[in-house]
Parts: sequence; C-alpha cells; structure tokens
Amino acid sequence: MSWTVYILECGDGSLYTGVTTNLQRRFAEHEVGKGARYTRGRGPLRVAHTETCENRSEALKRECEIKALSRAEKLSIIS
Repeated sequence: MSWTVYILECGDGSLYTGVTTNLQRRFAEHEVGKGARYTRGRGPLRVAHTETCENRSEALKRECEIKALSRAEKLSIIS
C-alpha cells in the first residue's frame, strides 16, 4: 500500500501538510470539516503538492521534513 504526503493551500493562503493512503477521500474529509481541525473554516482548499511514499514510516518522516521547512521553502516545493 502506498502513502501520499500532501500539501493543501487553504483559502487564507496558509499551507497544511498531511499524509494519507487515499488522497481523494482525505481531501473530501477536509472539505466538509471532518479532516484536521486546522483546515476547518479555511476553505476553499486545493491540493498544491503530492509525493508518494512506499510505507507509512517513510511518509511520516517526509511529512516532518516538510513541516520543518519555512513557508518560502514549502512554496518552492509547490512550484
């Protein structure tokens, strides 16, 4: 089973990073307010970046790496 690390761009311009095995389902959860508390009320959302990892451990490590980056560094990954 592959895992996806994703970055969402929120309607207020902020960025949210997460991991999932099913991006479509997880994005739908974020859109209806059932995802992370951070994304509630920050719509509209868009998937700005995705990376595929082979396992959960790799995905969580990559998520931590991305979360440790500055906003400018995250924006450079997105573009």
